[in-house]
Amino acid sequence: MALFGKSRDINLFHTINSELLKDIIQTEIAYYKFALEQTTSNVYGEAMGKNYYEPMKIACLIDRLDQSWSSDDFGSDMNQAITFKFLKNELKNINLTPEVGDILLFRNNFYEIDSRIENQLIMGRDSDYAISSETTNHGDSFSVLISAHISRVEK
Repeated sequence: MALFGKSRDINLFHTINSELLKDIIQTEIAYYKFALEQTTSNVYGEAMGKNYYEPMKIACLIDRLDQSWSSDDFGSDMNQAITFKFLKNELKNINLTPEVGDILLFRNNFYEIDSRIENQLIMGRDSDYAISSETTNHGDSFSVLISAHISRVEK
């Protein structure tokens, strides 16, 4: 039977990290969730414009790469890859599931989500997927990493 990683230990991790993100680091983004049911599409399933819900303010860590510039017949274009790191518990509290196509606003730039990674576990376990009954209250899924790219405002 595991000695460490019970719900009391996990609550300590969540409390400390939530306080660190919200009160000390204080980096926030606006999250625009894609509203599929409000977006009208044509016969081919294509939409002329996308609709989004009102933005939510969320604290996170951000890891951004340098901008890269490309040039073609239509002019120059800037691209930037960025990773947003959220606490899974915070997303669960506001009932938000990040999905590909959602938009994030950070420093007056809009970023469109490309992928979602959720593999950082406390004590290497996720209590939602425990096989043994002895470890159902040990470990937890800890964070959600979102990879995104800069998106044009017109889009």
